[in-house]
Amino acid sequence: MSSTYWTHLDSPLGRLLLTADADGALTSLTVPGQKGGAVVREEWRPDGGPFREAAAQLTAYFAGDLEEFALPLRAHGTAFRERVWAALDDIPYGATTTYGEIARRIGAPRAAVRAVGGAIGANPLLIVRPCHRVIGSDGALTGYAGGLDRKIRLLELEGLVVQGVANAP
Repeated sequence: MSSTYWTHLDSPLGRLLLTADADGALTSLTVPGQKGGAVVREEWRPDGGPFREAAAQLTAYFAGDLEEFALPLRAHGTAFRERVWAALDDIPYGATTTYGEIARRIGAPRAAVRAVGGAIGANPLLIVRPCHRVIGSDGALTGYAGGLDRKIRLLELEGLVVQGVANAP
């Protein structure tokens, strides 16, 4: 049986829950009240050790000193979800894209936009896998498992939102 480690990290978005596998790869990053977010299980081991680098990078990101995370990530999902999540990793800091563009990037038909949205909503690695950078085709700040207020705060941090309106991709 493989081990799951966990720790909490205070942040401007609230107390984050981070989990990692036995190899130290980050497996989830959950914000308080997140829809479908991880919750600590009895068999998990509390240990801040595997999260030192993640904590340092998140602190630097929230301070405006880090634009790209360099952490081992290991999220498990369907092949489709993993393709969508990999496409999220390609959205640069300070940029947004649309659900339709993500569908195009992974070779899915335009009709798959809802499925892409579902996969993005199931992203277990908020912040480090930047699903907050995905907006509606009309620039609307739609959906975010961590809450729309947190999406706006992250986009503001990255200079992408002015008074709640996203800069178009």
